[in-house]
Amino acid sequence: MTDEPSCSIKPPDLSQVETVTICPPVNSDYAQAVTLAKAEAEQRFEEYMLISWYDRDRDYESPPNTSERGDEFPKDGYIHYALSHGAKLKVDIEQGRFIFFFTPVEW
Repeated sequence: MTDEPSCSIKPPDLSQVETVTICPPVNSDYAQAVTLAKAEAEQRFEEYMLISWYDRDRDYESPPNTSERGDEFPKDGYIHYALSHGAKLKVDIEQGRFIFFFTPVEW
């Protein structure tokens, strides 16, 4: 017998997603953070859509309830959701306090 779990969960593969890290000089609230994140998306895409996000202060992810594991695990359903919906940009504000995923909109 081995000590390895019978079903291990791999971390999400973010290799195809550009990551931007922002550490503003003053702590942000959610409204300020999303404004900063959208500014980054506007610099990269003609049109874009915010796919998912995480707010560590409130321990809230959007879309809600996308993480299926218990509370003892970090929420990461919003990451899987973003990747499965074409995310191309991750904006991380204040070392994971707020995280936003965006995709370009092409017509």
